[in-house]
Amino acid sequence: MALSVDSARHRWQPRGALGPCQALSESAPLLPSAAAKPKLCLNTRRIVLPDNGRHKKWKENPNRSYDTNEIKTTKYTIITFLPKNIYEQFHRFANIYFVFIALLNFVPVVNAFQPEVSVIPICAIMVITAIKDAWEDFRRYKLDKEINHMGCYIYSREEHAYVEKCWKDVRVGDFVQLQCNEIVPADILLLHSSDQNGICHLETANLDGETNLKQRRVVMGFSSQDTVFEPEFFQNTIICEMPNNDLNKFKGYMEQPNHEQVGLNIENLLLRGCTIRNTEAAVGIVIYAGHETKAMLNNSGPRYKRSRIEQRMNRDIFSCVGLLFVMCLVGAVGHGIWTGKFWEHPPYDVPDWNGNFVAPVLAGFYMFLTMIILLQILIPISLYVSIELVKLGQVFLIHNDIDLYDEEADLPIQCRTLTITEDLGQIQYIFSDKTGTLTENKMVFRRCTVDGIEFSHQENDRRLKTQRELDLEDFAKLQHFTLPPMSLERPATYKPSTVRPLRRCQSDRAHSKGHTRSRSVGRRDSSQSQVAFSSPIEKDVTPDSRLLRRVREAALQTESFSPFLHMKTSTSFTDFFLALAICNTVLVSTATEPRQRVTIPPPIKPSGITLEKIHQIFQRLKLASLSQSFSSSQSSSQLGASFSAKSTEEPLAVLESCDNDNDGSAGSGGQELQDKGSTEIGTASLDEVFRSATKASLPADFCYEAESPDEAALVYAAQAYGFVLVSRTPEQVTVQLPQGTLLTFDILYTLGFDSVRKRMSVVVRHPLTREIVVYTKGADSVIMDLLDNSSKGPDHYKRMKRIKERTQKHLDYYAHDGLRTLCIAKKVLNEDDFQKWANFRREAEAAIDNREELLIETAQHLETKLTLLGATGIEDRLQEGVPDTIMSLREAGIKIWVLTGDKQETAVNIAYSCKLLNQRDTVFTINTENKETCESLLNLTLEEVKKNYECDKPRRKFFGIIPTSLPSPEPPSPEFGLVLDGRTLSTIFQGGLEEKLLELARHCRSVLCCRSTPLQKSMVVKLVRRQLKAMTLSIGDGANDVSMIQAADVGIGISGQEGMQAVMASDFAISRFKHLKKLLLVHGHWCYARLAKMVIYFFYKNVCYVNLLFWYQFFCGFSGSSMLDYWQMIFFNLFFTSVPPLLFGVLDKDVSAETLLRLPELYKNGQNSEIYNLSAFIITMLDAFYQSLICFFVPYLMYKDSDIDVLSFGNPINTIALLTILLHQALEMKTWTVLQLVTMLCSVALYLIFSVAYNAACLLCNPPTNPYWIMERQLKDPTFYLLCLITPVIALLPRFFIFALRGTLGASLVLRAQQVEKLPKEQQDLEIQKLRSRKEAASSAPAASPASNDDLDQSISHLFSAPSPLGTRTYEEGYYFFNRWAEEESAADSSAGPSSGHHPLVASREAAPGQDGKDYLKSFNYHRRSVSSVTL
Repeated sequence: MALSVDSARHRWQPRGALGPCQALSESAPLLPSAAAKPKLCLNTRRIVLPDNGRHKKWKENPNRSYDTNEIKTTKYTIITFLPKNIYEQFHRFANIYFVFIALLNFVPVVNAFQPEVSVIPICAIMVITAIKDAWEDFRRYKLDKEINHMGCYIYSREEHAYVEKCWKDVRVGDFVQLQCNEIVPADILLLHSSDQNGICHLETANLDGETNLKQRRVVMGFSSQDTVFEPEFFQNTIICEMPNNDLNKFKGYMEQPNHEQVGLNIENLLLRGCTIRNTEAAVGIVIYAGHETKAMLNNSGPRYKRSRIEQRMNRDIFSCVGLLFVMCLVGAVGHGIWTGKFWEHPPYDVPDWNGNFVAPVLAGFYMFLTMIILLQILIPISLYVSIELVKLGQVFLIHNDIDLYDEEADLPIQCRTLTITEDLGQIQYIFSDKTGTLTENKMVFRRCTVDGIEFSHQENDRRLKTQRELDLEDFAKLQHFTLPPMSLERPATYKPSTVRPLRRCQSDRAHSKGHTRSRSVGRRDSSQSQVAFSSPIEKDVTPDSRLLRRVREAALQTESFSPFLHMKTSTSFTDFFLALAICNTVLVSTATEPRQRVTIPPPIKPSGITLEKIHQIFQRLKLASLSQSFSSSQSSSQLGASFSAKSTEEPLAVLESCDNDNDGSAGSGGQELQDKGSTEIGTASLDEVFRSATKASLPADFCYEAESPDEAALVYAAQAYGFVLVSRTPEQVTVQLPQGTLLTFDILYTLGFDSVRKRMSVVVRHPLTREIVVYTKGADSVIMDLLDNSSKGPDHYKRMKRIKERTQKHLDYYAHDGLRTLCIAKKVLNEDDFQKWANFRREAEAAIDNREELLIETAQHLETKLTLLGATGIEDRLQEGVPDTIMSLREAGIKIWVLTGDKQETAVNIAYSCKLLNQRDTVFTINTENKETCESLLNLTLEEVKKNYECDKPRRKFFGIIPTSLPSPEPPSPEFGLVLDGRTLSTIFQGGLEEKLLELARHCRSVLCCRSTPLQKSMVVKLVRRQLKAMTLSIGDGANDVSMIQAADVGIGISGQEGMQAVMASDFAISRFKHLKKLLLVHGHWCYARLAKMVIYFFYKNVCYVNLLFWYQFFCGFSGSSMLDYWQMIFFNLFFTSVPPLLFGVLDKDVSAETLLRLPELYKNGQNSEIYNLSAFIITMLDAFYQSLICFFVPYLMYKDSDIDVLSFGNPINTIALLTILLHQALEMKTWTVLQLVTMLCSVALYLIFSVAYNAACLLCNPPTNPYWIMERQLKDPTFYLLCLITPVIALLPRFFIFALRGTLGASLVLRAQQVEKLPKEQQDLEIQKLRSRKEAASSAPAASPASNDDLDQSISHLFSAPSPLGTRTYEEGYYFFNRWAEEESAADSSAGPSSGHHPLVASREAAPGQDGKDYLKSFNYHRRSVSSVTL
């Protein structure tokens, strides 16, 4: 065993210079002596030895150096809490500043107050923060303790059995036994499964939120064990990669004692946090434990972000520091001037012990430090803590908003980051994913094309429209009572009899030797976990009557039934649905409780069709002649009929004429044969056969557990046409044919889907023909390039070319309708070719280096020369409320970009459906891979856009001189949209064209980036955020959106069907895109307005209060004295004026939620930072200086020439300042609640009570002055009440006057909305409607006329006529188009409404050789939008 470990160590070490752990040369003996045992190098690879006592000879076990499985997410311990928390709090500049001031006050020369008292404010703030941090850490500790003490069974070599231990006791190298519904405690390499095929099923809901099951396989060589796995006899060594956070990759190998190696990958690894499902027992060895597991490495927790207000606030704090420096400098200079006027030293100037007096310069410096101590509260010490408390309250209100709660999914909004709530009110750009974000990610089978014939499924379309209007219960009744039974003429919806939700089962317990166990229950209880992608809208498919007839003909074709139909066409229909049922990784399980996996086909009653007869059918299909093609006679008139429901008559007329030209007269003759054959098919004999087949029904219903919604939709579609997936094992898959016969295919290989190949394949052996068949499905952009173009005869070549062309046209229109497209193809292999490929595949699977690349290469080698069977169109339904949400967000001034990996045509049409693009928009599309081409297109497009804006520019002036100051709607700017693909983005980023892209995108209200990778998504977000200095928000639902979410200022994850990785990386998590409307327009506006006003109020309050001490210095010789008692100064900020701002920041509503939703333009108040900006800060500071002057000099003039003492003079000033500051906040409040009113009154009452009690009890608290009985005496003085009445009025009169003037003359939209809310309900609705109508009238007014088409045509002609150094290029390489509407067409569209049903059309991607540019443009005039194109 030592040999294998040591040889593995040397094999993994780099061959460079020897490091400390490479001192042992390769020529040295591999079996060292006990005194010279090698030190294992664990820097690059991990070596895991089994903990079964067979490595006692090794003194240094590498497992001991690895982390234990104990989880600790806390930051503190009892010992380290105090020093560590203080250290963290000192990261804030304000805390360091106040600690420095407090320590400075202990210096006798410069102290201004009692040193002990000066420490109280900063200590109070830090104690409050420490308590908050301790509470949060204690919550983490309780959760860690709960997880660490969960139970699992670990093999004990002393007892030779599995014993129950806590999770925290698990170590690397331990053998762990797991049972059904048990959570995996660590990352475990699977060595044994109770499944006979070595399969273990996982639910990764705890890890990524996906409810669909994943398959994990036992390590190669261990799956064929017939006996119970014995850990004692396991002697292999595991060498794998170091811990990392990649959930989808794992590399390593297992070395046996005979030095044979077995490759390991992610399919062999059970990840911590997953739940075992549908597997009775599993055993594995721990590879990673604790914080080294992939789940823990991915759990970074909430990220700290600095909001824009906080960044602005930090700059203003430094401004306050500068103001403090100036005030202290004035005090120091004033003190020097004051003392310089004396001819001899005054009595209070005491010399030192040598009789020397302090020099004037040094005295000024001492006074500078004293003034810093005196005026220290100019910096708001409590502002940071107040902001945290306010944000906590805001998050609480957002979390408890019932409108942001998804009742169907039982999910409220999650606020994962507490520091950027106000950023929700300042968003300028939104970057959104499409699938699962704008759409539901519920894939619904809509239409298909088989053998070049399109089937529209209009019956299914009507069913879906009905279901949109009904609840699920009502729809179930409708299906039972209104839809006719399945027949050849009009089939009903295929629907399983069991419609109740399917739930996970708890398998029977596996009885291990020596013990029984109480099973741990995962996060999702078994009674609550439903099957993914199995909602009624996804499962129920109404077959197309024409296609159903053809499928039944193909399934039962004999010479007596259909003498006119050719057998090759029937093979296409049969293979098409066999591919839908077989080419997937769907698991089949029973729908009854407890649910169990179906691995053996259930017995069925024999039908009227025997297996021998089916065998004869397939033999005849195989030997049929290729020259007698049936599908070539299919008329394209069916295509036009199938699309008639989508109102695409004009483009289809063009397409029909093209097809007729291609087909010639042969089409009509073949159509007659087809119609004749179809008529004779509907005979009594066919009905009799299918009636006999229905009697041979399966004994139980099935539920399908798919890894993706696309797979589930295709399986349910095949089921609707009678091709029922009955059972699946790794070796076999059984399908029931429409006539009831079961066919069991041997699965030879399954080539899973990956993002490189963009397809998946399954290699099976046909049970009847014994042929090896490859069924492939994937993206049309990939499959079309893999088709067999070899000539097997002129008729065959023409037929296949015609099928390919028609299928491509159908795919284009599917994409235009917003459907997701997949191509289905097949390939028949001979035995020799398959064996050669299988050997190549086995070598790739056994490879250690570059294993994944070799596997992809072998898959690509097999998936060539395919035969096209057909294509499918699956609808990803638009989420409810998406169009309304996007329209509202655009009215709010937010620019929305869609970054998706889908096809360009699909994304564009979804954009039109969700109102991201408008029918009147001018849409530019740029697709190119050449830098020069891309740059020229950007310049041309930018020039065209600037012409429109220059025409519109003079409208924005009043009399051509100044902008209008009266509130009036701005004339609309021309609306532009931009569409790019991933290739263009790569060209832009690599060619340094980012600035031109941004300049163009700034003039576009919507941008679509199609076929973009996750890296490109994040690069686009970073580009806009950094270059435009804009506030960005990214929203997505999948793992491919994580980088985009993390790159934005605000990241929002949607907890959908693609897992929880986006949620884990986000700042906020919602369940529906429509929730974004209220989250931004209402809560975002409120949070920004509240926090912005509160921050400005804090600055105002502190500057106003500290200036009272500054003005007093002019009358005390700049001696640093104070006319206020220090305890009252401390409590002024800590208690008397602290709570009202907090409630103001949490509860104030400047505009109601209803008005904010009805007037989205109010959101621009936060976008433009109108409340808190530099001008607002300066005005607030000036107002604070003015109010402090009034609060000081009005009492000063009142008590001038009196014998009042210092504290008696300061007490009314302190009281007046308190009333003025509270009344100032009262003016800012727009919503008064009982709580806020009570808090205001309690603040004043607390001040009076404290002052009376303090002055009555304190005899010698502030020597040499005495505050005794001051408040009591002044409460009897009428002058005191007169000052408290008139001084706040004089101080606040300018602010009140400005408020009134602003509301009368130049009211902003927010002020007008506030005025409207004060009106009665009927009049309020009328006024809001007026505001809306003005906005709509402005947006519907004709925009500035774009530059004439002649100008653009000249530019285009110039590009065409000029000799291009790039040579001749196809339309695929570089093109763009934009849509123009004539005024009469715009009027017609506005009257037709949004339901006109027209779809955008991308121009054809090929131009005839030698075709002129202008003629090329005219070739697209058949579409309702006139499309202008440029081809380079």
